[in-house]
Amino acid sequence: MVGIRSYGGYVPRCRINRMIIFGSMGWLNPANIMNSQGEKAVANFDEDSVTMATAAAADCVTGFDRGDIGGVYFASTTASYKERLCANLVAGALAVDESTRTADFAGGLKAGTTALLAALDAVGAGNANNIVVSTADCRLGKMGSVQELMFGDGAGSVMVGDKDVIAEFKGSFSTGHDFVDHFRGSEAKYDRQWEERWIRDIGFGQFVPEAINGLCEKCGVAPADFAKIIYPCYYGGARKKINKTLGFEPEKVQDNMQAVIGDCGTAQPLMMLAKALEEAKPGDKLLVVSYGSGCDALYFEVTDNITKLAPRRSITGSLTKRADLDNYLKYLVWRHMVPADTGLRGEEQKWTRWTLQWRTRKTILGMEASRCTKCGTQQFPPQRICVNPECGAIDEMERVVVSDKGGKVFSFTSDMLAASANPPAMYGSVDINGGGRYVFDFTDCAIDDLAVGKAVEFSFRIKYYDAMRDITNYFWKAVPVAEEAE
Repeated sequence: MVGIRSYGGYVPRCRINRMIIFGSMGWLNPANIMNSQGEKAVANFDEDSVTMATAAAADCVTGFDRGDIGGVYFASTTASYKERLCANLVAGALAVDESTRTADFAGGLKAGTTALLAALDAVGAGNANNIVVSTADCRLGKMGSVQELMFGDGAGSVMVGDKDVIAEFKGSFSTGHDFVDHFRGSEAKYDRQWEERWIRDIGFGQFVPEAINGLCEKCGVAPADFAKIIYPCYYGGARKKINKTLGFEPEKVQDNMQAVIGDCGTAQPLMMLAKALEEAKPGDKLLVVSYGSGCDALYFEVTDNITKLAPRRSITGSLTKRADLDNYLKYLVWRHMVPADTGLRGEEQKWTRWTLQWRTRKTILGMEASRCTKCGTQQFPPQRICVNPECGAIDEMERVVVSDKGGKVFSFTSDMLAASANPPAMYGSVDINGGGRYVFDFTDCAIDDLAVGKAVEFSFRIKYYDAMRDITNYFWKAVPVAEEAE
């Protein structure tokens, strides 16, 4: 039985009320007030599609042995590199074996479901198993555009396997159309789109029903058979028309979370699927449709294993972790849409030494530590000589991943002199659970959130961006864990 074994999701902590954007740019297009309800999720200054996809993938593999992962697929239209496999960065952060199959998918907004179909095909053919498909997007619209208001940032992930599946794959139907509604050239920074009525009537209005009807005919089911219908479309009127055309009962149509997140591009179908799986019951039939240069329609049936899956943060958990971003200019600086002066320290040359990066890749990407096999002492970064003064064993170490172990704040500081896109820069020493102490940057917090002894978790983030050479480098940062109310 081939299908989905697990799911995960990630929504950035920062949210900006759309009226703040309209209050700054509404003078350019007053009609945009119609699109200014609710809020959108905004990636932090140290987040991008790779880091968000990693967060969703880590959530997806909660409770699973990472040694069993047989593939990592990454899908995005906003990858940080054109010629460097971003799936390898995600796989490295998951600390999977380097013999694992990796692949990037891009070129259109249905790339996420195309990656999912590729994983289902590979598992079905017996060529790989337990493939993690992680999708993320961080698309930009020009200031004052509809896209700026409607787009959001986020990630969704699923694991595809042939054992203990929580949702069995029953069939699919795909279409491909060179229908250019949204587009970006190879050097373009911002999304461009054609006339909205044309997109609504021809794009969503024709292609989504075409894919759904094609799937139903192929698999011998009717639209009414599905417990949840999942498809992206942030045009409210177009969604109502599609629902009416296909006879969908409103309560069966999965909420697209437009009011609280925004449209997340390639990630949107898998984020909505993750949200649906949070609430799914055995026997539910799920219809998942993507849109962009055509459509993919996939049919799943939920199994009894859904009740056995370990709890995960997913979309709902991410939505509860939020902070208001009440400064439109800060959003623009974070997304490199306007230049900002970070002082002379911000002009420092940030050389990337690729040979060193290669030798320490498992430490940098996978946060792998060493553990002495003689006395059990754990240390990060990994060492050849045991740091336990009563041991001192040499080359008697085993590798251990500590990215999911968390830690506690040993010391912290707030630095207004350090170059940062989000001053003050906050960093300090963290005692890693199980052993080891290291200096980390703190993120997704204010200085009042930090205290000695405070519990933290680790998050894969952008360490620095070299604008001169267009190089993004990644490492792990510490995020304070909010105390749950009793």
